[in-house]
Amino acid sequence: MGKPIFIRDLPTEDRPRERLLKYGADKLSNQEILSILIGSGSKDEPVQLLADRILMHFEGIKLLRDATVEELTAIKGIGIAKSMNILAAIELGKRISSYKSLDAYIIRSPEDGANYVMEEMRNLAQEHFVALFLNTKNQIIHRQTLFIGSLNASIVHPRELFREAVKRSAATILVCHNHPSGDPTPSQEDILITKRLMESGKIIGIEVIDHLVIGNECFVSLKQKGYL
Repeated sequence: MGKPIFIRDLPTEDRPRERLLKYGADKLSNQEILSILIGSGSKDEPVQLLADRILMHFEGIKLLRDATVEELTAIKGIGIAKSMNILAAIELGKRISSYKSLDAYIIRSPEDGANYVMEEMRNLAQEHFVALFLNTKNQIIHRQTLFIGSLNASIVHPRELFREAVKRSAATILVCHNHPSGDPTPSQEDILITKRLMESGKIIGIEVIDHLVIGNECFVSLKQKGYL
């Protein structure tokens, strides 16, 4: 039986790790980065060809970001160990790209709010309703996903939102939700929910300063549209 083909079996100048050390990670192709993560091919296939097949299977890296263990292990040559390496790397990348320090982040405009949540929310497959709780200086003191799924007035209840706001001693709230279609045009339900939350905030004394609908690298502010 033949042995698996490892990266170390490649000529030195073609090894992704050596290229990373010499030129930097940003100079590596997607195939080379995947090759490093999976480490080896099979007895019949070099690791680089296996990496190519993974990218072809997911039509590039965009769909790979949402890969599952089942999808990866369905690819010939990818077992549990290799799939775990890939998924761990993907998750780390997501966390790094979405990480922002709460301490210094101030919301001065709808753009500030959209920039804070865009990278994390624009590619979500389901609608997520997220609240950003602000202090009197408009600094974010807490972020929380309150609902997941198609939004309607019965699901997005003011009680859940303002209970958390009181608990966090928030002065104001900015709410956001994404449209998986990528089109941020507000629906009639979005507008009704916004008005309901705004009216509840006036009664409680905690203002809902805006509702942002997040699309794919674009957004709509319901305040700017005149609904608040």
